Amino acid sequence: MNFGVNLTRLAPNAVSALRHAHSKQDEFIYILQGNAVLRTDEGLTPLSPGMCAGFKAGTGNGHCLINESAEEVVYLEVGDRTPGDEGGYPDEDLKALMVDGKWQFVHKDGAPYA
Repeated sequence: MNFGVNLTRLAPNAVSALRHAHSKQDEFIYILQGNAVLRTDEGLTPLSPGMCAGFKAGTGNGHCLINESAEEVVYLEVGDRTPGDEGGYPDEDLKALMVDGKWQFVHKDGAPYA
C-alpha cells in the first residue's frame, strides 16, 4: 500500500509538529473533533470539524496544526509513502531524509547533527 492513515489526537495548547513540507509526499488532513489552527506560508487558518486541508508535495509551503483551545483536537492524517521523500523545515535549520525506511535528521546543508 502506498499510503498511510493516522487517527491523530492533538492535546490542548499543543502543536502537531514543526512546520514542515515534503518533497514527494502529498498529505491531507480532515478534522473530526475540536478546533485547530492551520499554519502555512499564507498565515493562520481556523479549521473546525468537517473541514480539511491538502498539502501538495514539492511546494516548500510548510504546514502544522496548532491547538489553542482547552479541548483535544482529533483528525485524520493521510499521506503517501513515496520513496526518496525529504522533509523541509522552513523555520528551522533542519532537513529530514528517508534512509532505509527510517527518518534521519540533518542540517539544511546536509551536515549531520553532532
